[in-house]
Amino acid sequence: MGCGSCSTGGGCTPNGCKSNGSCGTGGCQTMEVHDWLSNLDMPSNYKPFQVTEIKFKGSRKEFFLNNDNIYLEIGELVAVEGPTGGFDVGHVSLTGELVRIQMKRRKTALDQVTKKIYRKATEADVEKWNAAKGMEWETMHKARKLALDLRLQMKISDVDYQADKTKATFFYTADGRVDFRELIKKMAESFRIRIEMRQIGMRQEAGRLGGIGSCGRELCCSTWLTNFKTVSTAAARYQNLSLNTLKLAGQCGKLKCCLNYELDTYLDALKDIPDRIENLDTEAGYARHQKTDIFKKIMWFSYQGDENWIPVKAARVKEIMAMNKAGKKAPNLKEEAVQIAAPVVIEKSFDYENVVGQDSLTRLDERSRGKNNQNRNNSQKNSRNNNQNRRDRVPAGDKNAGPNNRSQQPAQGGQKPQQGNKPQPNGPKQPQNSGQKPQQHVVPKPQHVNGPKPQNINKQKPQQPQAQKPVVKAEGEAGADGLKPEQSKNKSRNNRRKNNNRRNNNNGSENKPATE
Repeated sequence: MGCGSCSTGGGCTPNGCKSNGSCGTGGCQTMEVHDWLSNLDMPSNYKPFQVTEIKFKGSRKEFFLNNDNIYLEIGELVAVEGPTGGFDVGHVSLTGELVRIQMKRRKTALDQVTKKIYRKATEADVEKWNAAKGMEWETMHKARKLALDLRLQMKISDVDYQADKTKATFFYTADGRVDFRELIKKMAESFRIRIEMRQIGMRQEAGRLGGIGSCGRELCCSTWLTNFKTVSTAAARYQNLSLNTLKLAGQCGKLKCCLNYELDTYLDALKDIPDRIENLDTEAGYARHQKTDIFKKIMWFSYQGDENWIPVKAARVKEIMAMNKAGKKAPNLKEEAVQIAAPVVIEKSFDYENVVGQDSLTRLDERSRGKNNQNRNNSQKNSRNNNQNRRDRVPAGDKNAGPNNRSQQPAQGGQKPQQGNKPQPNGPKQPQNSGQKPQQHVVPKPQHVNGPKPQNINKQKPQQPQAQKPVVKAEGEAGADGLKPEQSKNKSRNNRRKNNNRRNNNNGSENKPATE
């Protein structure tokens, strides 16, 4: 089978029964017809029917005369007479007596068929045909640009070149009539060919372009559907479908043609179901209609304030409606509820291990969430370490200071609070310089402070000169308790952290005695 005009992009071999072109269950071409007379033996005096059906790009099919009695098979490429002269190349879609039946169905008389088949397509014909088809995409985009420049309310959807490159047919869609005379002049100047403009509908456009529907199969209009009937929203109402235009519309933007396929079956089933049901008057109150199962002929009702729905047969609903018209009330519907059997769930046994449900769908989210928390914790730790390193650098600079500087530090610490708001950001650092290293000046501070807070400081600060918690000294000096310098630094660092936290809480009360 030839694939030059295939809209599915498949190979030359059918996907169905591999019958070399006569299969209609997945072949290369659209709008295929199964030749069910191909395997039958004809009488000896039988004369084959001279008309042959040829298929071109899209869903266009035409009848041609085979006056030379050329032996043709379905799927072969043939060179035929063009509509305005020249020649065109197409596929043989049907031969024999089935062509006669097709002509009757399309109401085409034998006298109306005038164009004829020239020959089977040669290599030169196929090369010209492929070259013409390769120009269609570029020509369509150029024509769209010309239409936009002229501000025409139209959409050029497809271009069909004749095999000899003498004519091109432009298919477009528009809401109304379009004056494209100026457009044809410009296209004739740029393309140098004979131009024909043909307006088509939205459904014809979808049939020419092809595609996959919401059902997962190829579009009906591009495979087998030729007659487009009108579709209304009443078809969706009869089938109890939600009136959602996004779900009811196809790729063409119109209502799906498949809404009419089962409409007759639903209309036959609705004959036994009453119409216009609102409420049923019963002894327990008014029962309101909720939904209807058309094929099971069961209707569901519910009472006000009760969330449970009561299934009732459609025949019984007709009887209750007749009773209400006569002024009588029906008994409680719960007494006449239909017992609906629960669906039986059959567990499937697999001969392999099912590993689909082992992994959670949110496993990646949990990992990313855990990584984010870990990164956040690490950033907080790093920020704390950086702050602590900054605090440690201040006493490190004072360790190398001379004894004269040590004696002057209490005086400097007393003068800084008098300068205003400047010492506030360095508040945690000032108590370190004035409180830890010059122990002789720090210990007398609580003597001038009244209150319970300085008393606690007197109890804790004298512990620093003890042997267990040595005061940090200058680098190279040995500790009083004989510990190594690294151990003493760690202990003094912990003491400084505790003292800094206490001094931050008692900032005002500690600075006043220092100034005095």
